[in-house]
Amino acid sequence: MNDRSEETAAGACFNSVEEAIADVREGRMIIVVDDDSRENEGDIVVAASKVTASDINFMVRNARGLVCVPLSRD
Repeated sequence: MNDRSEETAAGACFNSVEEAIADVREGRMIIVVDDDSRENEGDIVVAASKVTASDINFMVRNARGLVCVPLSRD
């Protein structure tokens, strides 16, 4: 764990929103989680402009959910 992260009582480590944005800008995948009182799940997120075939393969094989892609009207 680095000094920029926050550790929860359960031992999970969370980065700040600013760190997550920086990671997405650099093309890294992140996991965005919701609250325990909701679905208590995580979504893998990567910038569409930086995603690779390897990233999509990882999502399909390991996350096993829907792969969603933003589209413009064009």
